[in-house]
Amino acid sequence: MHLDVIKAAFLGVVEGLTEFIPVSSTGHLLLVGHFLGFDDEAFGKSFDVLIQLGAILALLSIYFGRLWRLLLGLFTDREARRFVAGVLIAFLPAMVIGALAYGIIKNVLFNVWIVCTMFVVGGFVLLWVDRLKLDPRYHDATKFSLPMYFGIGVIQCLSMVPGVSRSGASIVGAMLFGADKRAATEFSFWLAMPTMVGAFAYEAFKNRHEFAAGNDALLIAVGFAVSFVCGWFVVKTLLGYVSRHGFALFAWWRIVVGALGLIALALGF
Repeated sequence: MHLDVIKAAFLGVVEGLTEFIPVSSTGHLLLVGHFLGFDDEAFGKSFDVLIQLGAILALLSIYFGRLWRLLLGLFTDREARRFVAGVLIAFLPAMVIGALAYGIIKNVLFNVWIVCTMFVVGGFVLLWVDRLKLDPRYHDATKFSLPMYFGIGVIQCLSMVPGVSRSGASIVGAMLFGADKRAATEFSFWLAMPTMVGAFAYEAFKNRHEFAAGNDALLIAVGFAVSFVCGWFVVKTLLGYVSRHGFALFAWWRIVVGALGLIALALGF
């Protein structure tokens, strides 16, 4: 039991620290499960779903005040209505493709070879975009054009391939469409809200039999709490970090982890 609690805490750390940075939390959890053996029967699908909920709630708690003002503004503020519509437009492609291709994504793409390859490819893409001499037109995530919101949503769909990164895809898309680094990163937070809540609800429904069976409550509580704390820390610090330093650290992390993973797989681990 003590070892399982340590595993649950470790997985919570991985989920919370990687969910909102462009390195792919799903990819990291798959690699942890493969190489460290953290995928035994004590850690079923319901565990993965519920520790993700910890990261979701961390984001929602930080943005609660702004979400509340947006909700109130829906009745009086045209710009608030426009931004909410933009977020929903950006969410639409992932909702449709995710629902239609769920079986293919889970049964074919959830593969550690694919994860490691996408880590490396995505790392080089992130380095390339980070070093481009872009001339940003948008410095506020709430002011993007409606076609731009849709375009970011389409690019986010690439993250259905494990290892690509949901936040990474939306950040790169926003920057290529004219956003600066801070606005692109902040919009990835806004887009994460419906995307992660929708994915959580869908996964929870698909794996409802595990909830009924009642996985170990202590393990779920530990993973959930650690994911919440780590996710809260990342959301609070990430905007300031990328404004000053860009994405090179995350890009090189992806490349190194992906390359080491490919080497380990080639050696039979």
